[in-house]
This record gives sequence, C-alpha cells and structure tokens, in this order.
Amino acid sequence: MPFPAQELLRCPVCSEPWETSANNAGARSLVCVSGHRFDAARQGYVNFLTGRGTRFVPDTAEMVAARERFLGAGHYAPIAEAVAEAAAPALSAPDAITSDGGAPAPAVLDAGAGTGYYLGHVLGRSPGARAVALDLSRHALARAAKLPGTAAIVWDLWRDLPLPDRAVDVVLDIFAPRNVPEFARVLRRGGVLCIVTPRPEHLAGLRDLLPMLDVPAGKADAVARAAEQHFDLDSRRAIDFPLVLDREAAADLALMGPAGHHMDRADILERLPEGPIGTAGAVELSVLRRH
Repeated sequence: MPFPAQELLRCPVCSEPWETSANNAGARSLVCVSGHRFDAARQGYVNFLTGRGTRFVPDTAEMVAARERFLGAGHYAPIAEAVAEAAAPALSAPDAITSDGGAPAPAVLDAGAGTGYYLGHVLGRSPGARAVALDLSRHALARAAKLPGTAAIVWDLWRDLPLPDRAVDVVLDIFAPRNVPEFARVLRRGGVLCIVTPRPEHLAGLRDLLPMLDVPAGKADAVARAAEQHFDLDSRRAIDFPLVLDREAAADLALMGPAGHHMDRADILERLPEGPIGTAGAVELSVLRRH
C-alpha cells in the first residue's frame, strides 16, 4: 500500500518524484528516484526537515493539546463550516476516481494545518479527495496524519513547497503564514485559495485580559493586494460568532496561539476572572481564484 497522497509530493532534496516499486516504497516510507529516503514516524507523519531544520519555533505538545481541546469543543465550528463550504465546489469529484489511468481524485493542500481540524471538515464534504497537511509541529501532525488520504509532512511554509506545479485544486491557509507565490505555483489554474484572517475585534474581550497580540486593521485587503499578481478575489465573507468560555477553555484559546510560546497555563489562569468569559470571533474568509 503506497504512502497516502504521495503523488502530490516531491522529494524536498532534489524535487524528484517517488520510486513506486513495491520493494522501495510503502505506507511507512517515501523513497525518491534518486534514492533519498524519508521514513514515517510511528504516528504517521513524515519529517522533510531532517538535517535542515528551521529558524522558526514549532508549536509545543502543550499548545497542540490546548488547540485540540478548544477546537474539539466546537468553538470555531463557524469558521470550519464556512471554509468547507467555500472549498467544496473546487473539490467536486470527477465523474470517475480510479487508479487505472482515469481521472485523479481532487486534491487539497492545508498550509499550516495544525491538527487538521479545518482540513477534516473540508474532506468531510469531499469524500475521496487527497490531501497534504504541512506544519512545523510534529505534535500537531500526529493528529492530522489520521485523516483519510492525507500526507502529513513537517515543513517550513516559507521554503519552496514540496509539491509539483499545479498539483492541487484547493489551498487552505487558516491563521497561517502565507507564501502566496508558492500557493500559486502548486494550484491548478482555476483552483482556489481560502484564507482566514482575524479582524481587529477578534477575541477583543479576551485580549483585554491577557497579553495577546493585537490584530491590525485591513489584513484581508493586504492579502488581496499581495495576491493580485496570481489571483482574482472571488469572494470575501465576514464570520462573526459569540464565544462564552469557562476559564479552562479561555486558557486553551490563549495557549493554542502565539501566547503559548511565552506564557504558561498557571500564569494565564491567574489573570482570568472566575465565571464565564465573554468574547467573540470576528474573522474574514477570502476566497481567491488562480488566474
């Protein structure tokens, strides 16, 4: 059995495709035609940064656990549902999905996939789709690797992406770094890029209590301007939803973001009041179509 979605990947060393003979590749390994080998961890993800590293700091196990609890409770379900709805038309399956020379299954790249929460919603709308989940955190990708048909790869999004040209129908970028030229390269013409950015009022009630990063105005406009060489703006949608959190959920929300790199749970809980904490989600979903 081949490694999931291996046809959507290229060797990060030489950019060559993978050896597909039964003796050289399988569900636990990727071996390129030049002989570079990458073995899957026990949890199913593959680290393409072996020997190269990155200057960026991946999310820790504690940050990922907080994200899994918070997202698993459904607090950000309005975002996930909107993204899945936006991606679905571009992932409409061909008339036949076969392995004998017929049309390939649709494909999606989740850039900065984390635990695969949003990707899971997208794949739920498009059964049979193939996926690549890229993230710096092996702890997060251990969760994403459980999604069907998904290659979970440790990678730095600011490097050239380990995918061939025009390989995917959809790119997801949810609160993640945006390597727009590379997104354009790996998207087929007519494919879509779904980007979620926070608006200034996003989590304002929680940011009043904790030292979390402020959100500058006009992020979605800046995204559209940065992408206009390769993309047309298809649509833009504001997503607003109330959040009423207990102290533990509020701490998870803080810890799962950048604050988790420099604050611990005890410090966060000490700053939070007893009783329910009211805030609101306020994000923008931009859908961009590849020229």
